[in-house]
Amino acid sequence: MDIGVDLIESYLRLTGYLTDSEFEVQRRGKDGTYLAITDVDVVGLRLPGDIFLGDAHGDDEGMLLIEDPILALEDDLVDVIIGEVKQGEAEFNPGLKDHHVLHSVLRRLAWIYDEPLEHVVTGLQRKGVSYSPARGGGRVRTRLVAFGRSPTSGMNTISLSHVVETMLGFFERYEDAFRPIQFKDPAPALLRLLQKAGFRVRR
Repeated sequence: MDIGVDLIESYLRLTGYLTDSEFEVQRRGKDGTYLAITDVDVVGLRLPGDIFLGDAHGDDEGMLLIEDPILALEDDLVDVIIGEVKQGEAEFNPGLKDHHVLHSVLRRLAWIYDEPLEHVVTGLQRKGVSYSPARGGGRVRTRLVAFGRSPTSGMNTISLSHVVETMLGFFERYEDAFRPIQFKDPAPALLRLLQKAGFRVRR
């Protein structure tokens, strides 16, 4: 796996997302054969609710909240991210906005939407974000996010520097809680190793 994709997937998992990475999209040709047309770097699904380290199961005192305000989460909001990860400038490959690609990805999540996927895809193609009623109540925000080099972070762009700084901030702030955790994925494992060795990682 690309180290950038590994970093972003770890960041999303840490902030409460269920993820899938390097999602292969295929298309069936008129002759009946299948072709791989692209792969989507990362897909994240986050249900509403706070994420805590060391859940005390009912005892909220001293709970360690994991949150990143840049994600702009809300109480009644299911957040779906379709992400492009670049080690260079944060930008989208043209193929990511292809109707077939977006529809193929969202079919895996179709149950959560209380409207046809066609509406969601159209919103993503036009604005990069789509708000939909959620099945059973609440809303689903579906958005395209480019992760990479960028001077700012927001709805459709999150810089890699922000991700690194945020993860290091979690590790430093909640050192006692993270100490027993063994990270297996290369990106967070390297960040933890640098931190434990006494390095100060700064932009």
